[in-house]
Amino acid sequence: MARLAQTAGLTDIQQEILSTVRDFVDKEIIPVATELEHRDEYPQQIVDGLKELGLFGLMIPEEYGGLGESLLTYALCVEEIARGWMSVSGIINTHFIVAYMLKQHGTKEQKDHFLPRMAAGDIRGAFSMSEPALGSDVSAITSRAVKDGEEYVLNGQKMWLTNGGTSSLVAVLVRSDEGHPEGTAPHKSMTTFLVEKEPGFGEVRPGLTIPGKIDKMGYKGVDTTELIMDGLRIPANRVLGGVTGRGFYQMMDGVEVGRVNVAARGCGVAQRAFELGVQYAQQRHTFGKPIAQHQAIQFKLAEMATKVEAAHAMMVNAARKKDSGERNDLEAGMAKYLASEYCKEVVEDAFRIHGGYGFSKEYEIERLYREAPMLLIGEGTAEIQKMIIGRRLLEEYRFQG
Repeated sequence: MARLAQTAGLTDIQQEILSTVRDFVDKEIIPVATELEHRDEYPQQIVDGLKELGLFGLMIPEEYGGLGESLLTYALCVEEIARGWMSVSGIINTHFIVAYMLKQHGTKEQKDHFLPRMAAGDIRGAFSMSEPALGSDVSAITSRAVKDGEEYVLNGQKMWLTNGGTSSLVAVLVRSDEGHPEGTAPHKSMTTFLVEKEPGFGEVRPGLTIPGKIDKMGYKGVDTTELIMDGLRIPANRVLGGVTGRGFYQMMDGVEVGRVNVAARGCGVAQRAFELGVQYAQQRHTFGKPIAQHQAIQFKLAEMATKVEAAHAMMVNAARKKDSGERNDLEAGMAKYLASEYCKEVVEDAFRIHGGYGFSKEYEIERLYREAPMLLIGEGTAEIQKMIIGRRLLEEYRFQG
């Protein structure tokens, strides 16, 4: 992969970080990923290695013990990690989103309390928006917080929590009508709570239960769970930012950078699928020559490589736009949409190149084939991305008639 998915204009520090991560992926993740994935085993040794590298604090400011790096650096690291095993990048992503939300929206006390330990990897983050009947309609959230003195009492059921069991801090979005009169728009009556808990399953603190891991088609190893709140009492100083009613905007800010992350994951998985496909095409012989010498396979490889390159370029553009301080929902939506769709197509083409062997669990492409579909729905479906893109385009190209 000497030529594909290169990024121009990186500093020496960025290149050094990426080189370190790439070596770690090649030595510590790729050799064990498929075996761990088939056992649905949490990659504790890999996570410990990432902790030693400082990746849990990659974007946390230096004043809190982090590396203070950019979204671009983070996205390129995620791309490398997903190339090794997408589940590991998911462990990092939810932690990163919570740290980002704290950095952008937290009170000074909240930042001082959480960010140093998050940078060290001693606190692992997860965030929770979705609910069993919610889908993409965030305004339909039914989980609720009711004020009781200096505390809030939370009730409701949340769904699709990545790191739900292994995390010790969860950012939870619920409806909070306190201070918001009847008729207030739904997105203006939501609040994000910072919920501390013990890692594990069952009742992890009074009023909070993590039932167990959801059994998934792919994206294994990382724990995906429900979260059930039944009289969960949270002190008022654990409202993110200290003010109710801002949760929707805080979460959307986090999801926006999360979409760059999903795009990076799609780029990484697509890169690995291309590597496997081009390697196998040169090893497998039919009709007296390597299948790579058949024009049909060369056409397929050409299409795969072009998609890898295009997705990477859009992901980098979206990250750089956010780093510049500009609004990037258009670029992030485009990058997430294109990278996830192209990832699915590149993985399927690599699967086709492998022929019958692609269907065997002995080959890595089988794992990638089950992992790629998650990217089509994570951080918003393709249809949601198209809605975001379409609305933003109409804002930018408003007809003056």
